[in-house]
Amino acid sequence: MVVHFYDQLFNHGNLAVIDRYVRPDYIQHNPNSPDGLDALCHFVTGLRAAHPDLHVTIERAIADGNLVMLHSNSVTDPGTKGQAIVDIFRIQDGKIAEHWDVIEQVPDTTASGNDMLSTLSTPRLRWPDPRVSTSASKRVASALFHEVTAGRDVTAFDRYASDPYYQHNPQSPNGIAAAKAFFASTFAANPGFSVSVKRVIAEGDYVAFHSHYKFAADDPGFAILDLYRVRDGKVVEHWDVIQPVPEKSANDNTMF
Repeated sequence: MVVHFYDQLFNHGNLAVIDRYVRPDYIQHNPNSPDGLDALCHFVTGLRAAHPDLHVTIERAIADGNLVMLHSNSVTDPGTKGQAIVDIFRIQDGKIAEHWDVIEQVPDTTASGNDMLSTLSTPRLRWPDPRVSTSASKRVASALFHEVTAGRDVTAFDRYASDPYYQHNPQSPNGIAAAKAFFASTFAANPGFSVSVKRVIAEGDYVAFHSHYKFAADDPGFAILDLYRVRDGKVVEHWDVIQPVPEKSANDNTMF
């Protein structure tokens, strides 16, 4: 339902899917849009009017209980790299009730040479592999994420990840050694660093963490979606989308 809704709304401008699939009391966490169906309609109408060649490619979709996460590339103008976007939808009584997103401009180059959205680890399946245990993937990815971000133990990469550890963060090279060095330098430079996990979404070999990263107590911080792929009991690939938390918002819901 969510994939169909998203494709029809953004790629075809079919506003009828709003009334069909979205609850009237729709809650919005995108800081540029108020709550409600009218605001969503105006947002999409304005976006497509400003960018008539807009096209969104959904690279992967993950469903976990009443949450659905889409990882997409939105290109507003042909010939540009566009934006990496993660959308999270909460479903209630068969309709979309709430929405969060994280948006980042895709850079021209990356430290690893990898783009921000493709799958490089094998098998090169775009969407979750139903043959892989979701609970097992969640245990491994959660151990890595929490031991590194909360425990500040970069050796967790040695226990829970496997090289070549494909990296899609534009600032980081591939490999476990690079990941360890990145976090070690971050912790050293930011003694007030903290991560508050807001929701975890897992299906098959994919596990996503939607979190509030802060580098100091008074720092508004960043909304970050970290996505891990687990194969044969190890994390083998990482994507993220990062957006600064703004000082002001069009709604009162925060980004989380």
